[in-house]
Amino acid sequence: MSDLCIWTITENPSDFPGKFVARRHVVGMGATCDCHVADSLEGVRALLPAGLIMLPREEGDDPVIVESWI
Repeated sequence: MSDLCIWTITENPSDFPGKFVARRHVVGMGATCDCHVADSLEGVRALLPAGLIMLPREEGDDPVIVESWI
């Protein structure tokens, strides 16, 4: 069985100011070292694996979170 992964897209995180970043998280384990960085939301979305489904941000999410993909 493979791990369930979620890619979270953030805008302007402290480690990549002015950029959009997609980071892969493994459910039950946390963030991985896998990330993609782009100048635009469309650009970082294009770097995600094909076939994912977008989950909009929740009201209580950290302000830098734009959306997540599973």
